[in-house]
Amino acid sequence: MTAFQPPAEINWWKSPIGKDEIIWIGIALVWCLIMFFMMPYWHVYGKQNLSNEAYQTTPKKFQASVDAFVEKYKIGEEGGIPIVKPPAGSDVYLAGRLWQWYPILELEKDQTYRLHLSSLDWNHGFSLQPVNINLQVLPGYEMVISLTPNQAGEFGIVCNEYCGIGHHSMLGKIIVREK
Repeated sequence: MTAFQPPAEINWWKSPIGKDEIIWIGIALVWCLIMFFMMPYWHVYGKQNLSNEAYQTTPKKFQASVDAFVEKYKIGEEGGIPIVKPPAGSDVYLAGRLWQWYPILELEKDQTYRLHLSSLDWNHGFSLQPVNINLQVLPGYEMVISLTPNQAGEFGIVCNEYCGIGHHSMLGKIIVREK
């Protein structure tokens, strides 16, 4: 009997299994076991997943935190979006909204910040380029990650979760400067 022919008997589980099928089942089992044991390894040693915190919030409450943050640390503007420069070790707020990341952050190299992310409207994806940091940003939840920039330059923030007609233009920026 093969997998392409229907079983001749009603009790198909009593039919013998072909050698080729046993080989493929064995290969699939071995691969599943490899992946099962590699996932915890990748999580701990490969740093595939960021350690983060999540809190419930409201868009109105998070917007108030962002506005207070911008008012306190604003140093300029670029294209109508404020540029903020918080002190090292502080809490930094970044809001996703149709269709922009607000505000532009200016951080210091080798300093640690607590980055608070939330959406004010729809689901968004936070993708820091060219660094491989990807997070889901959801309305009603505040994601907090520890961020320590280790190289200077300008880093783009891309929304990688489709959020509507202006999704392709939802870009943001983090500027990292030497001390």
